Amino acid sequence: MPKESSPFINNTDHDKGNLYDGKNMALFEEEMDSNPMVSSLLNKLANYTNLTQGVKEHEEADDDEGPARSKKPSPALGTLIGVYLPCLQNILGVILFLRLTWIVGTAGIMESLAIVVMTCSCTMLTAISMSAIATNGVVPAGGSYYMISRSLGPEFGGAVGLCFYLGTTFAGSMYILGTIEILLTYIVPSAAIFKAEKKENEPEALLNNMRVYGTCCLTLMSLVVFVGVKYVNKLALVFLACVILSILAIYAGVIKTAFEPPDFPICLLGNRTLQNHNFDQCLKTMEVDNVTVTTKLWSLFCDSPELNATCNEYFTLNNVTVIQGIPGLTSGVIRENKHQVSEPAADTSQDIYMPYVANDITTFFTLLVGIYFPSVTGIMAGSNRSGDLRDAQKSIPIGTIMAIATTTFIYISSVILFGACIEGVVLRDKFGDSVKGNLVIGILAWPSPWVIVIGSFFSCCGAGLQSLTGAPRLLQAIARDGIVPFLQVRHTHTVDARTRTRVFGHGKANGEPTWALLLTGGICEIGILIASLDAVAPILSMFFLMCYLFVNLACALQTLLCTPNWRPRFKFYHWALSFLGASLCVSLMFISSWYYALVAMLIAGCIYKYIEYRGAEKEWGDGIRGLSLNAARYALIRLEEAPPHTKNWRPQMLVLLNLETDHTVKHPRLLSFCTQLKAGKGLTIVGSVLQGTYMTKEDEVKKAEQSSMTTERTKGFCHVVASSNLRDGFSHLIQTAGLGGMKHNTVLMAWPGTWKQSNDPVSWKNFIETVRETTAANQALLVAKNVDSFPTNADRLGEGTIDVWWIVHDGGLLMLLPFLLRQHKVWRKCKMRIFTVANMDDNSIQMKKDLQMFLYHLRLDAEVEVVEMHDSDISAFTYEKTLVMEQRSQMLKQMQLSRTEREREIQSITDTSRSSIRRKNQTGASGSESDPRFNVNIGKIRVKGKRSGLRCVQPALFTVTIVWYRNQSNVRRMHTAVKLNEVVVNRSQGAHLVLLNMPGPPKNRGGDENYMEFLEVLLEGLNRVLLVRGGGREVITIYS
Repeated sequence: MPKESSPFINNTDHDKGNLYDGKNMALFEEEMDSNPMVSSLLNKLANYTNLTQGVKEHEEADDDEGPARSKKPSPALGTLIGVYLPCLQNILGVILFLRLTWIVGTAGIMESLAIVVMTCSCTMLTAISMSAIATNGVVPAGGSYYMISRSLGPEFGGAVGLCFYLGTTFAGSMYILGTIEILLTYIVPSAAIFKAEKKENEPEALLNNMRVYGTCCLTLMSLVVFVGVKYVNKLALVFLACVILSILAIYAGVIKTAFEPPDFPICLLGNRTLQNHNFDQCLKTMEVDNVTVTTKLWSLFCDSPELNATCNEYFTLNNVTVIQGIPGLTSGVIRENKHQVSEPAADTSQDIYMPYVANDITTFFTLLVGIYFPSVTGIMAGSNRSGDLRDAQKSIPIGTIMAIATTTFIYISSVILFGACIEGVVLRDKFGDSVKGNLVIGILAWPSPWVIVIGSFFSCCGAGLQSLTGAPRLLQAIARDGIVPFLQVRHTHTVDARTRTRVFGHGKANGEPTWALLLTGGICEIGILIASLDAVAPILSMFFLMCYLFVNLACALQTLLCTPNWRPRFKFYHWALSFLGASLCVSLMFISSWYYALVAMLIAGCIYKYIEYRGAEKEWGDGIRGLSLNAARYALIRLEEAPPHTKNWRPQMLVLLNLETDHTVKHPRLLSFCTQLKAGKGLTIVGSVLQGTYMTKEDEVKKAEQSSMTTERTKGFCHVVASSNLRDGFSHLIQTAGLGGMKHNTVLMAWPGTWKQSNDPVSWKNFIETVRETTAANQALLVAKNVDSFPTNADRLGEGTIDVWWIVHDGGLLMLLPFLLRQHKVWRKCKMRIFTVANMDDNSIQMKKDLQMFLYHLRLDAEVEVVEMHDSDISAFTYEKTLVMEQRSQMLKQMQLSRTEREREIQSITDTSRSSIRRKNQTGASGSESDPRFNVNIGKIRVKGKRSGLRCVQPALFTVTIVWYRNQSNVRRMHTAVKLNEVVVNRSQGAHLVLLNMPGPPKNRGGDENYMEFLEVLLEGLNRVLLVRGGGREVITIYS
């Protein structure tokens, strides 16, 4: 498994060349290459620096032909400059200047305070969790992505990292839209390209202007970032100064209203606020030279300037009044603004042409939460700069928490002061139409509204540039980890070793992630095309809340698991706080927009499953793996308490594989069949044995483990042991494979098809001993014959049958296996047939009815057939098969033939067997069926005298005549094998698979070779056969 790079051990090739030549530690001199001296480790630790990803040094490291790496100066940023001010700049932004007054006026002071407290509590709890993670070791560039991925694993890290990337990208869209809104609404309204001829077209014209100017602004900002991020960094202090000066101007204006409120009259018609654009005086009529004349306001509501003109009904019935837009801190207006004033969106069917100030959208509490939340994001700015900090583990917690505390104070005080100083109708005026098109928060500022307008404009520009700078680097960090395949491409035309290029992880010569910047610009353009600040804000809220949710979960998980590596220097954290923060994040997601929340979770879930299925495997010591280990330990302990019930029994497989000389699997179809049998469920242990000692076979064992599991993409565990002989190795696997309750209960192996041709009897002796050991261990045994003809996982068998020959009761395993096979798509179209054997004295009809009823209670669909085995005399063919078997076994024991003669003997016996088969059905072929003894002329055998294995040397040919007494037990067994084989071949030769009860081996080991012959005769003429031997317990039940 790939390991996390370590700066301490085996760091460079140069270090490996420094041989130890001292005397004081000579006892450890052979281990110095892998385990360095403590003094060397401490030296590396002191000189270790983590570089920010995307800088020139990393680009040169990725380029083999790049210039020599220049020495990077040590980080020198402290808490104030490195963490506090960047967080302050990212948190305070467009929502504060453009929407906070509107939120206070619409929701009221109390509900606005509730929104601020909820959102700021969420970010504060997240900052506490983030501080614990950030101080638990060095956090390189990548910020939140690095922390989540190393705490929750690559799947969660990649999913949340990409969500955070999308949130940062849409934040860039929001800041750009805020910039254009300030430009076109408050600075140069005449610059609008699209102008509405009718009043009802004004919102659409505004959106089109936002799209055009937003696209131009995005292009310009992208070019600035592409040319060099250094220009963005140089302007960062200017943008920060604009934010601070604007906030100071607001507080100065609030103080000034206490004794000298500014003069901003608001014109009301009845209880409706009027847009103060096209009239100077808030009067219907006025006296000029003792003559009553109408005003410009009159002409807006009437069809002519005459006093007898037809006017709007509401205008006629209500008077106009003038109130002060900013009555001041001591006016007592705070009581009126204390609670929510709900106003619906403007009714397009009524008073559409009247100059009323109306909401462009219908407001409600949850919508305001989604719009406001982006104003508290940006808390990750400090952790993203961890590589530039002098002491990141000290600066990140202090700077981030202080920045959140400062901004929380600013927001809470702003909500209270806005409600205490500004009239409610002005607060609800989103675009300042009632104050001659001024920014509402600007009319409160001192010394001039332009301080806020210019300050907020540059603040939004700076925040947009920061987003377009940070988002591509975040994507670059994810791409360089190599966990998301679609962020990479493979160049097939290259010939060097580095054919895989991480496109979004690569940049130009100065380290700028060009491709990532292009993708970021494209996604950002989607937000620009939406063109509404109020519509984009909830989208990025979802992605930021998703990120904060998993930061809290990561901290809670690490705390509860108590992993040995969890030693954060920040001590003021608790798992309960982290869970509270996570719960608050989920609540805010669904409060803001339940459908956006579901979409964000769906996107994160799809990315998670994609990385899990296609992504690179990374071992980062994450908390999810620790949680899995704890859950596995708990489950194993619970499984040990009692054996599994029959209803929970399923085959937990131990697959015994034979390996070729190059350590590849000899029968890969065996693994395919195992996968099909358990249908993705249950335990699979793949076991193999290498002959030798572990000290000499260590590398081969590891290579064999890898090749065994990659074959047929088997999901499970691999256990390859090195043993002095194969017999002991397989015995150790059967005894020790698995752990606790997760031990195998079924052994799957291939039939030794070449046991007759082999000169060495070890192969079939090992097979029989394995059968005996599985029986002794009360484990089921499955033996697949002709396994190389079994279907692969990609095959799809057509309509056919799986035939079960139920000869003896084995606990129901024979009937359970076809059911499990048919769950897999390979065998899904096959039907199940069950054959059972009846003797002459059995009632076949009743047996069939009973078996059908039994299958009905078992909920198994299968055809039932009862095959009657008539008692018949033992045929001559059976005698001859038995005789050939016994003679071959006995003669090879008595005569120590050379290898060549043994092969000839096997061929002779084979020929005799074939001739016997041809005479099988001929009557009168043998006249010695009742004779207990007979003579057989085996043939002439040439024995060469120069072989060392002979006890005597006879150069001539001779004839061996043997008088042999037949073993009646062997004859009966052979008779059963022959007759049963005839019936099975007759009924099931065309079946896709035949399942048979496997008879047990003889207790007397002297008859082992005869046992192999019996099985060979039993399976003769069948293609795919699975011999099944039960484990001595019931595995299927009729009860629920």
